[in-house]
Amino acid sequence: MAGGLVELRSIDVVPDNERHGRAFSQFTLWLGANLQITAVVTGALAVVFGGDVVWSIVGLLVGNLLGGAVMALHSAQGPKLGLPQMIQSRAQFGVYGAVVPLLLVVVMYIGFFASGSVLAGQAVGELTHTDDTTGIVVFAVVTALMAAVGYRVIHTLGRVASVICALAFVYLGIRLLDRADVGALLGDAHFSFPMFLLAVSLSASWQLAFGPYVADYSRYLPRTTSPKATFWWTLSGSALGSQWSMTFGVLVAATAGEKFLASQVGYVVALGGTGAVASFFYFVIALGKLTINVLNTYGGFMSLVTGVSGFQGRRVLSRGGRAAYIALIMVAGTAIALLGKDSFLSSFKDFLLFLLTFFTPWSAINLVDYYLISKERYDIPALSDPRGRYGTWRWGALAVYAVGLLAQLPFLATGFYTGPCVEPLGGADVSWIVGLIVPALLYWLVARRDTAHLPEPAADAPAPETEAVAPQR
Repeated sequence: MAGGLVELRSIDVVPDNERHGRAFSQFTLWLGANLQITAVVTGALAVVFGGDVVWSIVGLLVGNLLGGAVMALHSAQGPKLGLPQMIQSRAQFGVYGAVVPLLLVVVMYIGFFASGSVLAGQAVGELTHTDDTTGIVVFAVVTALMAAVGYRVIHTLGRVASVICALAFVYLGIRLLDRADVGALLGDAHFSFPMFLLAVSLSASWQLAFGPYVADYSRYLPRTTSPKATFWWTLSGSALGSQWSMTFGVLVAATAGEKFLASQVGYVVALGGTGAVASFFYFVIALGKLTINVLNTYGGFMSLVTGVSGFQGRRVLSRGGRAAYIALIMVAGTAIALLGKDSFLSSFKDFLLFLLTFFTPWSAINLVDYYLISKERYDIPALSDPRGRYGTWRWGALAVYAVGLLAQLPFLATGFYTGPCVEPLGGADVSWIVGLIVPALLYWLVARRDTAHLPEPAADAPAPETEAVAPQR
């Protein structure tokens, strides 16, 4: 029902009579999603692995702006098409071929759900006077319920979190600066190119990982919404929130050292105070993680449905089916969180950089196709028809994607694999740069010669309201 609290649509196009909101909603959503403890840990990693305060902060800023610009370009697609992000991949990879990046995206969502649940579980366990395991389970159930309600509650949650978490981080920042010798921290600046690139890669991977679902949260905006407004509000909210959290993480890691490494949640809460104040900061941590984990659950559900429905030829999903997909994401993420809760920090850096390897080629292909090849025009009904203009498998795009993955391997540096070009670069990981440039150029060269599948300009005209497919109830 249009205007209702519980969302009924899933991967089907949002008709014009159900569009609502303003582009500013993207600012509050992404600000709230980034003012949270995992972003703090991500910033801290730049120092934990050898960087200094000044150049770590600068590197994180560069990565947040570069990666944020890429994800904001994806966000601008939402109002134009009225579709979730990953279903657009069918225009590049084919209705069946899109399942290749989709499988990797689902793994990403489950991984972020699990890592976020570990930290949130600690906070919920303290709030409920139980333990981490109980906290993780309770947090997971609440996350799934909010994801099931859908789009409206997600944006409401973002607005609430952006205000409460911003106020909390201002207070925590004041408390931290009161304890720290800021002059000594800023004076100890020793530029290291590998450490600088590590900081850039950490924040760029953080931003690029939003790319596969960012348009999910802008697709209900009116079709007349300015793409520039959507781009800038998304970029500013995401970059500001993440840089704020990551800078705080850099300062915490530089001043607290082992105390922070031993208990990230415990240290941040203790910084805020004791008693009722501590309880409030446990709530803030849980709220921040709830915001981003609902996005991960919702995005995982959308991607899973997109992958399965491509083979079924379905465009809509029942409420029961929606609940089942969300429950599947929740159970998988919770299981991984419970199994890995004791080794969170040591594996999180490798997880981020590993994800970056798979999603930079996808982002490059999607953006080149949408903005340069298709000129923002897609035949939306054909995205659900294997016999339509986009076909089943678009082997050219899949080959470019594979080359994009392979091109990164010589430059990749993780705990389980280091490429041969890493050492000559002083240990710097530049794989994400290669992963953006190589597939972008290759896809442009391949796709500009194969334009038979492109729709005419009239194909992206708004569909009459009477032709919109009604969601099943």
